[in-house]
Amino acid sequence: MKIIFATGNRNKLREIKGIMAGEDVEIVTASDEGIDVDPDETGDSFEENALIKARAVYALSDKTSIVLADDSGLCIDALGGEKGELGIHSARFMGHDTSYDIKNREILRRMADVPDEKRTARFACAIAAIFPGDGREVVVRETMEGYVAHEMAGGNGFGYDPVFYLPEFGMNSAEISAESKNLISHRGKAMRHISAIIKETM
Repeated sequence: MKIIFATGNRNKLREIKGIMAGEDVEIVTASDEGIDVDPDETGDSFEENALIKARAVYALSDKTSIVLADDSGLCIDALGGEKGELGIHSARFMGHDTSYDIKNREILRRMADVPDEKRTARFACAIAAIFPGDGREVVVRETMEGYVAHEMAGGNGFGYDPVFYLPEFGMNSAEISAESKNLISHRGKAMRHISAIIKETM
C-alpha cells in the first residue's frame, strides 16, 4: 500500500515514518510523486486545513494511492488557544522564515509573567485521509497535553518541542527520545488512529 503524505517538512516526514515503522506501507511525499502544490491554509480549524492540503494533492494524484495530510500546531490557552496567536497559525507565527529558536524565545517572553497553573497548552494534530476510488474523506484529531516551559531545553524533536513541558516525564518534549515521543505525541496518536481506519477499509 502506498501513502502519499502531503508535506514538504522533512522533520515531519521522518517522524511519520518512525511512527509507521513495521507497517506494510510505502510512504512518499507529494514531491516524490511529482506533485507541486502549496494551497493556502484558509480553514478555521486544524481539520479544515488538513482537508485543504489533502484535497489539493489528491486532485493532482493518479487516484490510486491514499493521500494523507496533517495540520498541527501549539495551542497555548493564555495566548488564545487554537485560534489565538499560535494554534492554527503556528507555522506562520512571526513569519514562515523566522527560526524556531526566535519563535520559542518570543513565546517565553510573552509567557514570562504567566503563573504555572495558567501555562496550560497542547499540541494538536488533525490528519485527513482521502481514499482512492470513491474519494472518501476521513479526518481525525488527537492532542498531547502539557504546559509552556519556563525555559528552552533539549535537542530532540523540532519546532516548538523545546518550550513544551510534559509533566509525566518532568522534561520538555525536546528532551525525550523520539521513540517515547511517538508513543504519546499528538501526531503519533493521530497516525495510529488513521492507520486503524485505513486497515479496516483496505
